[in-house]
Amino acid sequence: MTATVRTRVAIVGAGPAGLLLSHLLAGAGIESVVVDQRTREQIESTIRAGILEQGTVELLDTLGEFSRARTVGSRHDGIELRFAGHGHRIDFAELVGRGVWLYPQHEALKDLIAARLAGGQDLRFGVTVERVEDADGALPRVVAVDADREELVIEADFVVGADGSRSVVRAAVTGSSTGGYFREYPFAWFGILTEAPPSAHELIYSNSPDGFALVSQRSPTVQRMYFQCDPEADPNALTEEEVWSALQARVPGTTLVEGPIFQRDVLRFRSFVAHELRKGRVAIVGDAAHTVPPTGAKGMNLAVADVLLLNRALQALLLEDDERLIDGFADAALKRIWKAQHFSWWMTSMLHVAPDASDFDRLRQLGELRSVVESEAGRTYLAEAYTGWPFPAP
Repeated sequence: MTATVRTRVAIVGAGPAGLLLSHLLAGAGIESVVVDQRTREQIESTIRAGILEQGTVELLDTLGEFSRARTVGSRHDGIELRFAGHGHRIDFAELVGRGVWLYPQHEALKDLIAARLAGGQDLRFGVTVERVEDADGALPRVVAVDADREELVIEADFVVGADGSRSVVRAAVTGSSTGGYFREYPFAWFGILTEAPPSAHELIYSNSPDGFALVSQRSPTVQRMYFQCDPEADPNALTEEEVWSALQARVPGTTLVEGPIFQRDVLRFRSFVAHELRKGRVAIVGDAAHTVPPTGAKGMNLAVADVLLLNRALQALLLEDDERLIDGFADAALKRIWKAQHFSWWMTSMLHVAPDASDFDRLRQLGELRSVVESEAGRTYLAEAYTGWPFPAP
């Protein structure tokens, strides 16, 4: 048996991009079907960090009673760059009049799922998409298998791939699941979650001769920290004492508050931008279209920017039969995508010690850091990019 569903927009992926797009489209009276191969429990329980730009939080405010970013999240008006044993605060509020919110992505997903289900969204979990057909036609199709292992076909006026870095929809747009510009970095992050109070009021980005470390937060009682490691490192190879020693060595001048470590992982660093973002009546957004190193905190925020552009283009296409915005969607989105790629690369290269770094490289890097913190223009650029460039109109 094959079940066929007809809708205006088929959205593959119930992550931040897919759910937010369905929310915005619904506000304009455009129905959609959202599918994801994961269960709701898997989506809501997969812990992922989240630094939200002010514009992202303001957009989540439109969820009304379901938005908890301002109440559960924590506003930060600056970060500390630490190098040569000293800390230097980048004051976002003073420099650009904006801030960011520390709000884990899985918490934002809980808000979005609750809001969409309350709004009557056709949201289907456990649906595995196999392919997208007829991207150049007037009625593209998503071919999938539902949670009961029955074939499901979704016919739509437009298909959106918001299905993450291993996107299935990408192949319908670029011709290949791997079609894009790619860079892999020669280091990774060894990440931990620990039961402890915060070691600092704001995030610390630390450059040291031993490598990079990030002292982040999760809640008043749980903290998230990372240190630079080899991409092939085994997260279980170090004792807790060795982990804390590695972290402390990379944050000279700051005494970390230690506690039991209850989660550890190794996060590889990759940059990717798909060769194409749209083909006919199929488009990709978020991690399906691009990934960035986490150093610049751009991941979810860049997906939100994609969605705002695509939402506006789909409203013009589906409500007014106006193709101009959808024809310009990729070019418009790529301008911000490449700015975010540059900022993420810049923060990464400025703060990490490359495995083959020479004494010249190390001293030049310290000169770059001093150039940033000792210049109002340098601090302002970092603050402007970190807190986010203005979003396009919804």
